[in-house]
Amino acid sequence: MTEEKTFRKTKPVAESTAVTAGDTVNAAVDFAMLEPRDQLKSLLQAEMADKPFSELSSVLFDHRGASIVGHILLDTLEEAGYSVDDFDAVGALTAAAVPLVSAMIQAAASRGENLNGFVMDFVYPSIKGPSIAGKRVVLLDSWLSEKSYVQTSSLVTLRNGNELSLDFSVVKNEGAEVLAVASLVGGVDMADPSIKVVNPVDGSEAELPFVEVFKESELH
Repeated sequence: MTEEKTFRKTKPVAESTAVTAGDTVNAAVDFAMLEPRDQLKSLLQAEMADKPFSELSSVLFDHRGASIVGHILLDTLEEAGYSVDDFDAVGALTAAAVPLVSAMIQAAASRGENLNGFVMDFVYPSIKGPSIAGKRVVLLDSWLSEKSYVQTSSLVTLRNGNELSLDFSVVKNEGAEVLAVASLVGGVDMADPSIKVVNPVDGSEAELPFVEVFKESELH
């Protein structure tokens, strides 16, 4: 005898559920009325609330954030003096920055510009992606601050001022020129933010401009 399969009937929508659905629609309409930068800001504020640190994945993989973040990064860099014509590639310092690289490539393409991307490879110090030999590059992260850890051999923070040493030396060894470091969220509250790096290969020092889309203080 075959057991008869049964399915639960769909229950009528409760009044409270209907109200919630209406609120969701209104919230979506309100969000759509915001300027793209304010849309991204609201998504970041919701993700960062009461958190000391986040890789911001829930924002960068959200269709709303993913569709605008590349353009906002390009615009912010241009405002800081770096037009998309001024650099050839953007590189992810951490896995959290990979969505940013992809978003910027797509945003540049929509503007008729050619922009490559790459990812830092720390297993065998090098990069993954098209060659950056002789190229001008911008290094990216999602949230770079005193609380964030960048993937270096010593796992130090911005407070120590040398967390980008390995990344910088790898890129320089590939024959590229690093123009700046950019981050979606930055915790360096300075008038003209910069990051000092020391090349561990030859001990040479460099001061890299630091471009922040948002400061932490704007989002908390």
